[in-house]
Amino acid sequence: MKRFVIVGLGNFGASAAELLGAQGHDVLAVDTNEAAVERVAGFVAQAVVADGRGAKTLDRIGARGADAAIISTGDDITSSILSTMALHDLGVKEIYVKVISIDHARVMEKLGVTETIFPERDSAQRLATRITSTTILNFVRLGTGFGMQEMAVPESWVGQSLRKLELPKRYGVSVIALHDVLTDEMISAPDPDALLKESDTLLVAGREKDLARAAAQR
Repeated sequence: MKRFVIVGLGNFGASAAELLGAQGHDVLAVDTNEAAVERVAGFVAQAVVADGRGAKTLDRIGARGADAAIISTGDDITSSILSTMALHDLGVKEIYVKVISIDHARVMEKLGVTETIFPERDSAQRLATRITSTTILNFVRLGTGFGMQEMAVPESWVGQSLRKLELPKRYGVSVIALHDVLTDEMISAPDPDALLKESDTLLVAGREKDLARAAAQR
């Protein structure tokens, strides 16, 4: 179990708080809006109506030394900056910030946050990737130019083994897991000599341009 601080309980912050709470983690949820706090109170260990921009306030309600924090203060860039500084002062080493623009992301990165999250852009990118390919079932961007995708096994790969296909050598991608859709079995580190089936999907990681080349196979 880890301890998380969530500052800002709009749709994104509230969803994160509920999901982390459902996983059994110790979640401190903070917002100045009483109604927003009440909505998540039943899902988290502690929900507090407070101003998450001040170190003294955050310290008083138990944020010091948390494993990680998520800041989701909407379009109030000043609030996200002040909350980040306060959490840094309290020894929270991992801070994730929802941003609303490229400039907002640049500011937060200058402050040394762990990661900036741009939900609208990321969702649009996943959708654009899926609808332009009949092979890709899902896509997650992991960093600049790097991602992970779930893809159907191309017809030309069916009946061949991962060892024979040599995907790292030919495409520069690595197979992380195999999912048999018929049995719903997820296999991590799949057998390199097992023959791929039509009912399989592959979880593959690599550079985005290499993933696109792999997904273009028929």
